[in-house]
Amino acid sequence: MANIVLERPLITVTDIVWGFDQTTQQVNVLLIKRADQPFQNFWALPETAMRVHESAHEAALRLIREKIGLDLSAFHAEQLATFTAPDRAPGERALSLSYMIFLPQLPELTPGPGALAAAWFALTPQTNGRFRFSRAGQQFTTLAADEYLRDQTPTTGLAFDHNWILTVACQRIANKLDYQPTILLILGPKFTLKQARHIFAQFGQSEPDNSNFLRNHKKLLTPAGSRPQPGPGRPAKEFRLADF
Repeated sequence: MANIVLERPLITVTDIVWGFDQTTQQVNVLLIKRADQPFQNFWALPETAMRVHESAHEAALRLIREKIGLDLSAFHAEQLATFTAPDRAPGERALSLSYMIFLPQLPELTPGPGALAAAWFALTPQTNGRFRFSRAGQQFTTLAADEYLRDQTPTTGLAFDHNWILTVACQRIANKLDYQPTILLILGPKFTLKQARHIFAQFGQSEPDNSNFLRNHKKLLTPAGSRPQPGPGRPAKEFRLADF
């Protein structure tokens, strides 16, 4: 029997950090520009090696604190998936545990060690079912299954397999809208039906009016009072996610 070589791959944690721009009314994702090789000068999702004495969840929150100066210990982090393809990173074999984090605002970003810059990229839904993230002339598009690691261009491809991780994240959010729409956490603790419908539409699902939306999703939403109106008219009813 041939000898079996047991490898101990590096375990990394990758964050997909979501936010909402109240001015542009767009969903955003956070990217950093890498300072070091491999993939120097590429935009990437924040990533770190998991330390011996911490959980993956703790590493996900530490990563945000170190890379962009935000202490998110009180915020919701949701595990997305584990990425194990042998070719996902050059050199040493590296597995990635990925987490989605939902911020109710877009804070100022301060790039930390290993990052040349940190920036928010706005989501634009595409008619072909893909999603585009863009900022200042640069854009990245989610992939089809057969495009896993095809694009290795700094202006259109993210580092490592991060285009693919972002693709999986968008698909997960879209698929969970009808039973666990945690993406609504980017609107803050309370939101209107109009705001919720807008987020759903960003991920490819829309409802014709508030009444139908509430009827179809009433098990997910809990009434949370009304929002004061600056002018005449009835105040908009507010809701929060059930179980949050």
